Amino acid sequence: MVKYMNYGEKLKELREYNNINRRVSQKEVAEAIGIKRSSYNQFEQQYDIIPIKRLNQIANFFNVSIDYIFDLTKELNYSKVNYNIDLEKSSQRLKEFRKNNKLTQIELAKILKVSPSVIIHHETKRNPLGTPFLYELCFKYNISADYLLGRIDYPKNFK
Repeated sequence: MVKYMNYGEKLKELREYNNINRRVSQKEVAEAIGIKRSSYNQFEQQYDIIPIKRLNQIANFFNVSIDYIFDLTKELNYSKVNYNIDLEKSSQRLKEFRKNNKLTQIELAKILKVSPSVIIHHETKRNPLGTPFLYELCFKYNISADYLLGRIDYPKNFK
C-alpha cells in the first residue's frame, strides 16, 4: 500500500519556514513560477496535482529537493543539483530501474495503474512521468525522484 501523497503540508511549511528566512505568500510563489495565485493554492490544498514542471520550479524556488517535498527525506537539498528536469536521463533511468527490478513495461504499468503507453512514452522521451506515478514509484521502491528526473546524478535510496 502506497502512502497518500501529502505534499500540500510541505508546501505550506516551505512558505512559512524556508531557506530564504522569511515568510512567503502564495502570490509570491505563484508569480515566481508563472501561474496564478489561485492555481498555486490548488496545489497547496491538494485539489490539483502539481505537474512535474511546476513541481521542479517550486523545488528550485525554495532551493529544496523534490524528495523533500515528497517527504522521502528530511535532507533539504543535495549538492550538485541540475535545476532542470533532464528528460533524456529521466527516460534512461526509468528504463534502467525497470530492468534492474526485472519488470516489463506492462508489469510496471500495472504497478503504477497506468496504461503501458504511459511507460513507453516516458521511456522514449515523449513525456515526463506524471507526479502521482513518480511519487508512487519513489515511495514503493525507496528511490529518489530527483535522481529519476535527472536533477542529481547519484542514486539515493531511502530505507
